[in-house]
Amino acid sequence: MVTSFNHRLFGARPTALAAGVVLVALSACNQKQQAAAPVPGPIPEVNIVTVREQPIPYVRDLPGRVAPLRIAEVRSRVSGLVVKRTFEQGSLVKEGDLLYKIDPAPFAVELQSAEAALARTEAAQVLASQQADRLEQLLSRQTASQAQYDSAYAALKQAEAEVAGAKAARDRAKLNLNWTDVRAPISGRIGRALLTEGTLVEQGGTANLATIQQLDPIYVDITQSVGELNKLRRDLASGELSRLSADTANVHIIMDDGTLYGSAGKLLFSDVTADPSTGQVTLRVLFPNPHDELFPGMYVRARIKQGIDTDALAVPQQAIQRTNDGKAEVWVVRDDSKVMLQPVEVGPVVDNQWVIRSGLKAGDRVVVEGVQKITVGQQVKTVELKIATADAEPKPRDTEVPEREAAEAPGTPKPASSTSASPNSDSPSSASPKPVSQVR
Repeated sequence: MVTSFNHRLFGARPTALAAGVVLVALSACNQKQQAAAPVPGPIPEVNIVTVREQPIPYVRDLPGRVAPLRIAEVRSRVSGLVVKRTFEQGSLVKEGDLLYKIDPAPFAVELQSAEAALARTEAAQVLASQQADRLEQLLSRQTASQAQYDSAYAALKQAEAEVAGAKAARDRAKLNLNWTDVRAPISGRIGRALLTEGTLVEQGGTANLATIQQLDPIYVDITQSVGELNKLRRDLASGELSRLSADTANVHIIMDDGTLYGSAGKLLFSDVTADPSTGQVTLRVLFPNPHDELFPGMYVRARIKQGIDTDALAVPQQAIQRTNDGKAEVWVVRDDSKVMLQPVEVGPVVDNQWVIRSGLKAGDRVVVEGVQKITVGQQVKTVELKIATADAEPKPRDTEVPEREAAEAPGTPKPASSTSASPNSDSPSSASPKPVSQVR
């Protein structure tokens, strides 16, 4: 009996040991699988902006050429020898300033001759007048004939005419003598002397003594294609763009170093004739030029504001991503805090922001920073950035901007409180969103 018990006891031990080994192995595998399972990482944090409607100017950069306000060529009105130059080349002159002196001697002699001829005709007039008076008295006493009186009266009228002609000749001689002083026809800056002392000039000749140009204010002639101008007019007529006020200084010049010229200009008019070779029209702008920084003939780039889109949408430049074929898209945070890629159509860049023509609506939350940390459908935490409203008037280079104001320049993002709430609570503008498609 003891033998039978021992047989049952020791016969069952191998089975129990095998089962124990299996359980230990399974437990070890579970522990390895649990140790190898990835631990969920933290939800990535991204900086976003909430798209809102805002007024954005319709701005174009166009080529232009500087032209003087007034230009006059200094010419001699009499023939003669240039004996003196009185102006400093490149200086400012005023209207009436003496520029050149032409030899006056021949004209002084002509004036003396004209005055002598006038005296002779005046003496003849006195004699004719006396003769006419005498015959008039004789005619009244019937001691002279009517024919004699008529002849004397005609001689008087002829003498008066000769006096008038002599006076005109004298006045002409005076003018010629005065014109030996060549004076500035307008005020402005005079260029180099084109003729020197000793040069013989002729009346009515093509010789130009110098050129005077008025440079303050000064014109800039900008060229724009007829197609762009007509589209702008259609947008203004349809209300897509709003017109600028008449007193708005709406043109700026971009200097060679990329800064803005110190003063804004005002658009005066657009030409009514297009250039047949280029299909462009000319827009004339008036600029102050107190420091003579703009020169006639100088090529410039002009930034012209031709209208305002009062309810435009825009996002910072860094928010725009590009596909392999160059199409634009942005990361949009949905209501469930998950991100998606949204294709968009972009317009021009204004104040470091892309104008969005289609693809977004007011209230959409767009990722600006942190796109390298996210994938499609991933949940994110959001930090709202505040973007300053686009400045309607760009600041010229010589405008003094306080340090605090410079730090708050348009397009500079500022972090705000962290949020993952729905964009509907961010702005009242989301209650009446702008249509997704706003292609102009």
